[in-house]
Amino acid sequence: MKLLVLNGPNLNLLGQREPDVYGRTTLADIEQQVRELAGKLGAEVDFRQSNQEGELVTWIQQARGTADVILLNAGAYTHTSVALRDAISGTGVPTVEVHLSNIHAREEFRHKSLIAAVCKGQICGFGATSYLLAVQASLSLSNKK
Repeated sequence: MKLLVLNGPNLNLLGQREPDVYGRTTLADIEQQVRELAGKLGAEVDFRQSNQEGELVTWIQQARGTADVILLNAGAYTHTSVALRDAISGTGVPTVEVHLSNIHAREEFRHKSLIAAVCKGQICGFGATSYLLAVQASLSLSNKK
């Protein structure tokens, strides 16, 4: 199984940015944890981050035929990007929405996810463990193909 793990804007600042909300774990730490778990489960991981919406859209489009599941933490684009929503819908690659914080317990503008309706599921509120839960969930999505 091949997992494409995509991370959106400002996630490169994890560990420094609002540690009371996002914790002190860096994106590199999360990548290491994801690779470790995925390896134990027999999955390959392609882990990427971009602050550019268009780059994320391109990566999602390129996932067709190369990735079995996408794990996507779209960051702020979760709440604003019709382009990401359309890319997910258009590729047909099963996608799991991931968030470190519980977006439903935060500011009202974060409660609405534009991508949720085209994702297989959403995991949020467990810090870095959200990614590990998404890796585990991806196994069941891959087996349903």
